Amino acid sequence: MFRILVADDETEIRNLLELYLSNEGYEVLQAATGTEALEVVRREHIDLCLLDIMMPGMDGFHVLQEIRKFSNMPVIILSAKGQDTDKILGLNLGADDYIVKPFNPLEAVARVNSNIRRFTSLGGTASANEAPKLVYRDLTLDQSSCVLIQGERRIELSAAEYRIMTMFMENPGRVFTKKQIAETGWGYEDGVSDNSVMVCISKLREKISPQNPNAYIRTIRGLGYRLEA
Repeated sequence: MFRILVADDETEIRNLLELYLSNEGYEVLQAATGTEALEVVRREHIDLCLLDIMMPGMDGFHVLQEIRKFSNMPVIILSAKGQDTDKILGLNLGADDYIVKPFNPLEAVARVNSNIRRFTSLGGTASANEAPKLVYRDLTLDQSSCVLIQGERRIELSAAEYRIMTMFMENPGRVFTKKQIAETGWGYEDGVSDNSVMVCISKLREKISPQNPNAYIRTIRGLGYRLEA
């Protein structure tokens, strides 16, 4: 059974999401503050976190930054802030999805299902001894740990970044449109803006080759992006 952490300072939202997610077969844990959420993630095995931004003690953005230091599990932000700048900030910090309040709980469940399904299907359940590895130039994508390795350096990826890198490394030289990248990275294309895709690509470039952004992932003007063959 997958375990979902719902971190939100509003009791009604936590209980509503727990009701819908439990009916879907998930085990749900709750946290009312950012500090509590971080403690739960460090103490328990969590498969996905629904993370509110405006929480007492430590806001969701800081919690997300701390989580990304040791885990690449899917994180979905819940926020009343629906501006593109807020979405871009969340995605840039490593979030895999962004849901604006107020939201339909059925949509939240659908997005949880999508992120869990795609994360586990792309290496999350493979054994360490048998998991395949994708190799491209000096990059190795370990599909058991969802970690990108460059020489002696381990590059932690978010779930969306991992899925996109898998697509690129399986098809070096092929051009992918923003629409295709959105569908691969988030499991759907509706609601994923071009800015979200651009932020994710920018983050990947920064992690792989900050001095030369186009050394690996090149922008093909008017078409999309490709991994240089």
